[in-house]
Amino acid sequence: MREHWGNCITHFDAGAYTFIEEYFAAETRRVLLIGGAGFDPRTKIIATALSLACGDRLTALFVREERSEAAPELQSKADAHETALIELVPLSKVIPIAIFDPQDNAPVGGSKIIDVLSVELPKAKGITDIILDMSALSMGIAFPSAKFLLDFAESDPSVNFHLLVASQPELDALIVGEPAERVQAVRGFTGNASTDSQYPKAKIWLPHLAPKRRTALEKIQATLNDVYKVCPVLPFPATDPRRADILIEEFGDQLRDEWNVDARDLMYVSERNPLDCFRTIETLKKRYDKTVAGVFDPQLILSPVGSKVMAAGAMMAAIKYDLNVQYVEALRFEMEGDADSAECFNLVHLWLHGPIYAGFV
Repeated sequence: MREHWGNCITHFDAGAYTFIEEYFAAETRRVLLIGGAGFDPRTKIIATALSLACGDRLTALFVREERSEAAPELQSKADAHETALIELVPLSKVIPIAIFDPQDNAPVGGSKIIDVLSVELPKAKGITDIILDMSALSMGIAFPSAKFLLDFAESDPSVNFHLLVASQPELDALIVGEPAERVQAVRGFTGNASTDSQYPKAKIWLPHLAPKRRTALEKIQATLNDVYKVCPVLPFPATDPRRADILIEEFGDQLRDEWNVDARDLMYVSERNPLDCFRTIETLKKRYDKTVAGVFDPQLILSPVGSKVMAAGAMMAAIKYDLNVQYVEALRFEMEGDADSAECFNLVHLWLHGPIYAGFV
């Protein structure tokens, strides 16, 4: 049940860079990096640090997410980042993934990345460490990849699995996606809802509130019938101490009039530490399971549409407890403001699996 996740090994900012420099510098380390090759300014941060530490012991698979309606200027940025990544990691491959099926516009990126990893991972002989860089990957690609890579690592007791995220909440607010029409569960995250339970289902929806994500959350909410309770997730502590208050103001009428949220239902999780989000969701699930046992069949539904750090914690909870993750894929993205000038990225490292946890009970 991955009990060590409640207090798994983590590093932040300078500590994360020190870990990369020291741990991956060992000659015994053979590292496979999976990350994004898109327009996001965070694309090169982790690849650069790992390239300096590993040299020719680093191989990589870089995912180029393709959307038919991508803005030309963002395509140009992605092209430049792709070229830079190949120079950083000569032993790398860039893999284009069509996010939508051209026939019916259904989101298929999650299934396609699993097909790719199923072919590429067996070729990676002698790998000691697998790293998933979530910084520039969409949720529809990152979540299925993480689950597949974790299962792969757990099948080999000698392989370590790491999660790395370069984050800046202010930058997230500048990258705005236009949501598609179709809402669905992330591939591999449909949940363990029992169809033969003798008790009525009690759906508890946990939408992550984030700037300019209102339309996406409205689309998701419209597909959820008979929601028992909505528990919005807010960032606090945060780099901006007022960020949670600003989001409550932005979503005020939804919280009050549409979702009927009581102030006691608001969930506050750290914007910096994914384990805080993981532990909070885990605690909520355990309390509901205990409180409504024999009366309702509680079903947690997650929608982590904002911060990648908070999303990483939600993903851990969804994997451990087989929870439903609902999302709506972006048709296209726009960059508002000068996102390329963003600085002071926060770096988070999570050591999700490896021999270091051997014997953990």
